[in-house]
Amino acid sequence: MALSISTPTSSSLLPASRQVGRWSPLARSAKPVSFSLWRSPLAARSAAGNARASPVDEVVTELDAVAGFSEIVPDTVVFDDFERFAPTAATVSSSLLLGISGLPDTKFKSAIDTALADGECNTLEKPEDRMSCYLTKALANVGAGLAQQVPGCVSTEIDARLAYDTQGIIQRVHELLNLYNQHDVSTDRLLFKIPATWQGIEASRLLESDGIQTHLTFVYSFAQAAAAAQTGASVVQIFVGRLRDWARNHSGDPEIDEALKKGEDAGLALAKKVYAYIHRNGYKTKLMAAAIRNKQDVFSLLGIDYIIAPLKVLQSLEESVTDPDVKYSYVPRLTPAIGKTYEFTEEELLKWDQLSLAAAMGPAAEELLASGLEGYANQARRVEELFGKIWPPPNV
Repeated sequence: MALSISTPTSSSLLPASRQVGRWSPLARSAKPVSFSLWRSPLAARSAAGNARASPVDEVVTELDAVAGFSEIVPDTVVFDDFERFAPTAATVSSSLLLGISGLPDTKFKSAIDTALADGECNTLEKPEDRMSCYLTKALANVGAGLAQQVPGCVSTEIDARLAYDTQGIIQRVHELLNLYNQHDVSTDRLLFKIPATWQGIEASRLLESDGIQTHLTFVYSFAQAAAAAQTGASVVQIFVGRLRDWARNHSGDPEIDEALKKGEDAGLALAKKVYAYIHRNGYKTKLMAAAIRNKQDVFSLLGIDYIIAPLKVLQSLEESVTDPDVKYSYVPRLTPAIGKTYEFTEEELLKWDQLSLAAAMGPAAEELLASGLEGYANQARRVEELFGKIWPPPNV
């Protein structure tokens, strides 16, 4: 998260650290991409070898305690939140561009104006092609500016209207890469956020094979997550709360019905299953949980790689001082060991392809994926409509 002013449909600013390894087009690093977000004093002491044996051996806040087990990602786009939960990296999206365009004095307004004055885009005859070109240029210009402000990764959202076009996704990623290179932003600081359709998953496979890091989003089923992990996606993002919301108002999804029959929360059960699958097979993929609704979600997910938590949850954790006698025991609920004990069916362990993925996705995943894509596509269209109204830009 960094320097945003709009409210996205999902976290539009993703705090992250510098990456663990370097990537090249010819060979993949042995170490996967790693986000190091806000780190508690306890976590910092632990990394330095100075921490006590357990986070509950001293009086700390609940936020300090949970940050010792998972990277906690502040889900905020408000300037005033940055001093309290400082971001170290950022995501640039259509939602962010809308926010920047809406305020004339924002730091990155000139980056959008420069995109709208681009000579290459101006030569395109079709208005829709011209506006799409402006959108791509604006994303890269703003992303390059963010790269100068934060030490970690800049994640760039890929147009949701390309979700079912593998080659279109790849082409857009390479267009953005070329633009970032012109701004001297190295590939190892970039991540590309792609919808987890089969075509998006296939694009991820091809991009990762060239050392380009991908972040698969809109994951609402085990099949999507497993297929993404098999292709080598750097990050897979599961929306825990959205699955729970769907389960409260619908029925008939086999995957969700199975979780409910066991007395489990649908979103948390999926996160646990995917985490076990990744570690059972030794995939490099990191797992991120989003759409966190409350503190109990955080406690239930301890051990997962990343937790995107809203400000109200972070504030509640920060304001709660804990000690060894509190009712919550700060132990990881997800550990690599569960990969050895979790029971999978033979079908779940096979190589996923387009047909098996389509057959395995239930109504929850289908509906939520479609809804997410529609929301992101609408954001992109709103940006293009706005650009059409303000083009040519003033002051350039």
